[in-house]
Amino acid sequence: MKALVVFPNKELLYAASTLGEVGALVFSDAEAAAVSGKASKVYVAAVDPRVPELVAEAAAKAAGGYDVVLLPSTKNAKTVGGLLAQRLGAEFLTDVLSLKAEGGVVKAERYVFGNKAVAAVESPTPVVVSIAPGRFQGEPPAVQSSVEKIQVDAAPKTRVVAVEEKAKGAVRLEEAEIIVSVGRGFKKKEDIQMAFELAKILGGQVGCSRPIAADLKWLPEEHWVGLSGKKVKPKLYLAIGISGQPQHIAGILDSRIIAAINSDPAAPIFQYADYGVVEDLYKIVPILINKLSKLKSA
Repeated sequence: MKALVVFPNKELLYAASTLGEVGALVFSDAEAAAVSGKASKVYVAAVDPRVPELVAEAAAKAAGGYDVVLLPSTKNAKTVGGLLAQRLGAEFLTDVLSLKAEGGVVKAERYVFGNKAVAAVESPTPVVVSIAPGRFQGEPPAVQSSVEKIQVDAAPKTRVVAVEEKAKGAVRLEEAEIIVSVGRGFKKKEDIQMAFELAKILGGQVGCSRPIAADLKWLPEEHWVGLSGKKVKPKLYLAIGISGQPQHIAGILDSRIIAAINSDPAAPIFQYADYGVVEDLYKIVPILINKLSKLKSA
């Protein structure tokens, strides 16, 4: 079986290598050099990778002869995946957790019902797949690479007219082992500083629920955990003032331990928490900061 990787990274290249021969689609000579030796065929398309229509058109040209097209589970890549699946007349499997080929059929597992269950799915080829982050760990084997240029003549219906840098924090929630996450239980933006202080003591990072990032704009979207935000799997996820709506739970179910602080004993978060404290966060969080600070300095 042959697999084409779009927006290639180490994880995608390894996942593709478990299926068979690997090709990679890149958008500059520098990217081509980076994947050289990791894909048998490297396709270079001189298009703007931020424009999904152009990427999908390039991928459709490169995909001839390939059974599976793999993409990362980013917003832009999923848009590309949908467009590409339509062009190829293929199924699009999103956020895949495992992947294998048997008898010319692609078999995969993916979360369903807001990450409350795992579905085993099968698809004939060709098929387009987006890979959930952190699921395929390994080194892609070294291979001899050849490079081919792809010409894309289609005029896109959209174009990038300007790029504005979003406010960002130094946060990589996908890599964090401890996450202290905040929700609507916090009454003021300034109060979130308590969570940052607690996270610093624990050696963790700060996350948040959708309202904090999307509605109130108290934190940048890089902190957003949930179905439409980051999906995380820390050793400890501490949810403070978060009710636990399905969209948020979908992003944290892979956490090793979930702990929750909420003043409402009926908050849904307690159904998923390994440990829970029913208490006003303004009372319990300062106590935690004080106790942990003393333990750290002892």
